[in-house]
Amino acid sequence: MIHERIKILREQYNYSQADLAKKLGIARTSVLAWENQTSVPAMKHIVAMAKLFRISTDYLLEVDNKRTLSLEGLDEEEEK
Repeated sequence: MIHERIKILREQYNYSQADLAKKLGIARTSVLAWENQTSVPAMKHIVAMAKLFRISTDYLLEVDNKRTLSLEGLDEEEEK
């Protein structure tokens, strides 16, 4: 479920709910609601999280279980 993927990715990046909310320009309570399954993120937030976590929206939405990593915008050292 999307709520599980959000939480797992957030924790993998060592973001608190407040950290993720700040990066998305939303209230922490929105992230809390997503993770507690009381609401779902709007499409613009799904896209923003996909960019932030460098994954596809399909992975976040569990359409595809293959996690992809975009190297776009990284220099050679960062790619390593």
